[in-house]
Amino acid sequence: MKSLDSVFGIAGTALNAQMVRMNTTASNLANATTVSNTEQDAFRAKRTVFKALVKEEYTNAAAPYLGGVKVDHVVDDPTPIRSLYDPGNPLADKDGNVFMSNVNEMQEMVEMMSASRSYQNNVEVVNTARQLMMRTLDITKS
Repeated sequence: MKSLDSVFGIAGTALNAQMVRMNTTASNLANATTVSNTEQDAFRAKRTVFKALVKEEYTNAAAPYLGGVKVDHVVDDPTPIRSLYDPGNPLADKDGNVFMSNVNEMQEMVEMMSASRSYQNNVEVVNTARQLMMRTLDITKS
């Protein structure tokens, strides 16, 4: 039963990591058209960085399964911030510029689709393991 527990646990860590990735991407998309009056205050797209749990010391209470995955940290995308000349915008600086987020909506949609597919693949792992467990129980009843 320990190995079956590991299958569910590993898939669970992947589901959690992909959910964080989808939430981060949703936040990026929500802020894609925001502007700021300084380059420093402009929204920067976020990227999740995963860590494979291949060593016992990488595991913790939130991700206890060796072989699983966890979100190690979230970083700002280094893509440069774009400026736009828009003197009528109330956020424009003294030169009439506003600073747009560095979110690329097309890239974010690809990221969302990839995270969604990875999430679905791990749901299938859980469903398959559950079906195998049920079949095993049926065999032992006979």
